[in-house]
Amino acid sequence: MTEGQVLDIVREALYNVIICSAPVLLISLIVGLVISIFQTVTSIQEQTLTFVPKILSVFIGIIVFGSWIANNLTGFMTDLWTNFSLYLG
Repeated sequence: MTEGQVLDIVREALYNVIICSAPVLLISLIVGLVISIFQTVTSIQEQTLTFVPKILSVFIGIIVFGSWIANNLTGFMTDLWTNFSLYLG
C-alpha cells in the first residue's frame, strides 16, 4: 500500500465525515442563531434556553437525514472492502 493510497483513503474519509455531519450541524447552527436573536430582542439572558430546542432539532435532523448519512457511510465502507485486495499488494 503506497502513501498515495493511504492519503486518498484518509481524504475520502474526512470528506465523508464533513458531508455527513453538515446537515445536523447546520440545523443546530440555524436554531442557535434564531434563539440567540430571540434572546437579544426580548432581553432574556438565560444561557440554558438554547439547549432543549437545539437537542430537539438535532434529533429531528438525525431522523430526517439518518438514512442518507447511513447510505453515504455504507457506500464508503463498501468501496473500502471492495478495493481491499488492491490495497494489499
